[in-house]
Amino acid sequence: MNSLIKLFLKGMAVVIPVVLTIAILWWMAAGSERLLGKALVRILPDGWYIPGLGLLSAIALIVLVGLLSHVLLFQKLFEFWEGMVHRLPLVKTIYTAIKDFIGYFSAEQQENFKKVVLVSLPGQSFQMLGFVTRESFEDLDIQPEAEDPVAVYCPMSYQIGGYTLFLPRQCLTPVNMTFEEGMRLAVTAGVTRKTGQPNES
Repeated sequence: MNSLIKLFLKGMAVVIPVVLTIAILWWMAAGSERLLGKALVRILPDGWYIPGLGLLSAIALIVLVGLLSHVLLFQKLFEFWEGMVHRLPLVKTIYTAIKDFIGYFSAEQQENFKKVVLVSLPGQSFQMLGFVTRESFEDLDIQPEAEDPVAVYCPMSYQIGGYTLFLPRQCLTPVNMTFEEGMRLAVTAGVTRKTGQPNES
């Protein structure tokens, strides 16, 4: 009976991530097809629309927004939009939380978090995993009192959030790990395994 339960739990550990990943991707694709597909049916001549154009249009729009983000006029319009959002208390909180979460995985943010380190706090024997976000403070209004200060972001496990610590460089131990590996290790509380590593019996 115990062996059967173990096999069932192992099967669940394999099936659940796959099913959830497919379900999320399907939900996003179906939503794009449903919303943009209806618009394309009205715009295009009869017989021109084929299933899948809505999804392709969504991908094209996202790429277009990425391109326009480099245009000064578009940047000004986006700043105006964000200024309006930040005047709405509840909307501001939701928008900022979602934007920050998505920003963790952007190419620019990963470049900022490229250095993965182990943080040793003075007088403490434990260590925390963190990401170096800043090594120079000349362009800021604050100047940390630590000797040779470094800003380190320490994420919290299974949560959207974390702490930014201003620490002496001597408190940091570099780790040979990518941003993705470090973030996955931190947010899963150390449960994650390397890709391709077999599960223990």
